[in-house]
Amino acid sequence: MWNYIIPIITLIAGAVGGFFAGVYYLRKQLESMQNNPEMLQEMAKKMGYNMNKQQLQKAQQMMKNQNFARKTGKR
Repeated sequence: MWNYIIPIITLIAGAVGGFFAGVYYLRKQLESMQNNPEMLQEMAKKMGYNMNKQQLQKAQQMMKNQNFARKTGKR
C-alpha cells in the first residue's frame, strides 16, 4: 500500500512546489521588465512585435499601474 501512496504524495508535492517556483520566477521577470525597457523590447521582439519608444513607454506604464493596483487592491 505504501508503495502507491508515497509516490503519489511526492508527485503532488513536486507539482505544487514547481508551480509556486514558476510563479515566483515569472513575477520577478515581470518586475525587472518594468524597470528595464531593453528587456521588455527584447521580449516583444521574440513574440513578433516591433515596438517604438512611445509604445514601449506605454507598455511599461500599464505594467506599473497593474502592479500598483494589485498591491493596493484597487482596480
